[in-house]
Amino acid sequence: MFGMDGTLTRHEASVLPDAVFGAEPSPALVAFLSVVDPRELSGHDQVKVLRAHQRLISHFQAKFYEDLAALADVMFEFDDDWELATEATAMELRAALRLTRRMADIELDLAEALVHRLPRVGRALQTGQIDLRRARVLVAGTEHLDQTQAREVVDQLIDRAGELTTGELRARVRSACTATAPEAANARYRTAHEERSIHVEPTVAGTADIHLTGAAPDKAAAAASARIDQIAKSLHSPGETRTMDQLRADIAIDLLCGTGAYQTTSQSNVTVHVDLDTLARLTEMPGELSGYGPVIADIARQTAEQTRSSFRFRVTDADTGQPVAMGITRKRRHNAHQRRQVELRDIVCAFPGCRMPSTECDIDHVETWADTGVTTIEGSAPACRHDHASPSARLEILRISAQRHAFDWEYTRTAGGDYLWRSRLGHLYTKSGRPPPEPD
Repeated sequence: MFGMDGTLTRHEASVLPDAVFGAEPSPALVAFLSVVDPRELSGHDQVKVLRAHQRLISHFQAKFYEDLAALADVMFEFDDDWELATEATAMELRAALRLTRRMADIELDLAEALVHRLPRVGRALQTGQIDLRRARVLVAGTEHLDQTQAREVVDQLIDRAGELTTGELRARVRSACTATAPEAANARYRTAHEERSIHVEPTVAGTADIHLTGAAPDKAAAAASARIDQIAKSLHSPGETRTMDQLRADIAIDLLCGTGAYQTTSQSNVTVHVDLDTLARLTEMPGELSGYGPVIADIARQTAEQTRSSFRFRVTDADTGQPVAMGITRKRRHNAHQRRQVELRDIVCAFPGCRMPSTECDIDHVETWADTGVTTIEGSAPACRHDHASPSARLEILRISAQRHAFDWEYTRTAGGDYLWRSRLGHLYTKSGRPPPEPD
């Protein structure tokens, strides 16, 4: 599917054993890597070494937090008051590592979480399955849950946490927390929404920042943001000197001041992904707003019921999670039906780690149309402008950093709905095209 001739280029040639690529941290791995000069390796093997070093870093970071937890246990032996033991440990830590009081407290809290509250996260960090960035996401994202609920969320996500960016993982954590404790999620939402406010802060550059907090996501993140974005796109003509970000900021200020007289030719669309049981109020599973992320069930239902918004839904197989209806056409360009089907099947861009909503992406032919002559839903995928462009525009690609064609990446869609990418250096990366698994 990748069109390779079976040979390896000098950038792909490998001299390192494959065992290094997946080996867990160990003294042997440390010794092996200590004598490797990455400058003498192919690009392919340099990536192997990079990832192996990351696993070692994760391993030693986990050991560091184990040491902190053990130190707290020793302090507890002097006085069986945990609060006093924690304070004594923080004092020792501040002096030993020259930390501020605040940083010492943060490090101790993380140690307690990794060793005692969420041991599976600590073990995943120690084996190099995840790094500290992802460990922090799991710990911080579940701190509002009780220990049993927090561990349940971790059990759902930990096996695939290392395959996700921190942004993807954070969204999965929010969704899993909402599904695991829907009543608590509703209560947190109501409290935050009741405390909504807006305030202006001066910056050191002499400008001002406006902060709107606690707003309803369906109105602020979806409807309002979508309208501003639509107006900005309508004004972004060849003669316009402002960037899209500058246009959005100016439009928002104009609308707040009542000075904007903007006309739009069409209604902005809000795409919500919600299962039928939640829509029928039989369950309280979280939904997802494209471009925003997980939302509680009530917000998903309210968005779906708004007549001014375009409500889209997808019918999927209960076992595989894949859409059951597909179309086929011989035309090169995707028609409106095909585009909608791809957008509903794949929520975000198909490139690994990218979270650009599919509604903001191009619809790409997985296999180039010139090779197949067909345009199908099954053979199409969403690709954002950064990760996709036509080979005929290589100079423009290099200017805007569009990745796929400019840097010789190729990909295919598997029977299970995932996207398998092959990089210039010969490494394979997987991006899940399937919806997140439903919590048990």
